[in-house]
Amino acid sequence: MKDKIREIEKNAIEEIALAADADALEKARVKYLGRKGLITELFKNMGGVSPADRAEVGKLINSLKETVSKAFDEKAPGLSGGRDPKARKIDITLPGIAREVGHLHPISKTIEEICGVFISLGFKVVEGPEIENEHYNFEALNIPLEHPSRDAFDTFYLADKWLLRSHTSPVQARFMEKNKPPFAIVIPGKVYRPDATDASHSFMFHQVEGLVVSDNIRFSDLKGALTLFARQMFGETTKMRFRPSFFPFTEPSAEVDISCILCSGNVVRDAQSARLPDIDSHAVGQAVHKCSLCGGKGWIEILGAGMVNPKVFKNVGYNPEKVTGFAFGMGVERIAILKYGITDIRMFFENDIRFLRQF
Repeated sequence: MKDKIREIEKNAIEEIALAADADALEKARVKYLGRKGLITELFKNMGGVSPADRAEVGKLINSLKETVSKAFDEKAPGLSGGRDPKARKIDITLPGIAREVGHLHPISKTIEEICGVFISLGFKVVEGPEIENEHYNFEALNIPLEHPSRDAFDTFYLADKWLLRSHTSPVQARFMEKNKPPFAIVIPGKVYRPDATDASHSFMFHQVEGLVVSDNIRFSDLKGALTLFARQMFGETTKMRFRPSFFPFTEPSAEVDISCILCSGNVVRDAQSARLPDIDSHAVGQAVHKCSLCGGKGWIEILGAGMVNPKVFKNVGYNPEKVTGFAFGMGVERIAILKYGITDIRMFFENDIRFLRQF
């Protein structure tokens, strides 16, 4: 056995020294140190060694394994095409390998941008659960079971009157129950409605809602905050208009429009005010529909808003005689579509890398 150990050591050292490349060295390594290699076989044959010689022979085999392993480690770095990446020779004249760096999804980017505007005004970002109960999704917001507007906020139901929230407004009710005025919060998050999916609708989308409550909040405060938001998002020349509307949780309520970011309604206004006398009625009609974004109207709806309904204050334990507040809500996808000129809401969720790389 001792003679065999010395023979294996001699042959292994010679083969390692003669290895011309990494492949030859690897073959030698497998031959001697592999699972079925010669040194491994020596360990398996220890049972045939006499008890008196077993300790000495075992020590010789261990020494052999260390010697051969060290010889392999010393030889590997000097071979071209070595299997160890750290042992390979590096050609410093070659260009480096560019690594792709990820970035925010356009929806996440838009949410951060929207929230950033309101954070600069002193708002705090608040989040809440996507699985809600009927009380917070409807009743606490002045939408009782028999209310006709409930259909517009109907959503996906789970067991025992639990549901996927149809807006982020439930977080407003939850926050007011645990906090006293004054405060200003914005609430981003996913919402769900059983809408048929098309270019402008999805059964899941994102909202950012805002709520301000104090002892002397006026509608003019709402207009000022939203005007600043619109100019920060769409440019300093952006104009706004408020149209009367209805929401059960605000009174009075308004739909908020911005001037079209493509045409600003210039062609329409010029034609209607007769500053373009050479355009006949047919030509004016063509001009009105020339803008693909606003259809020639000059205005684009971006969000809903209003003063908090006193019934909502009562539902959360506030005295509507002592506090007032305003609330607003917008669809993030709609803001992103307008900001980036996207034509189909489904593109946000398809994960097409060609689309995402543009942002």
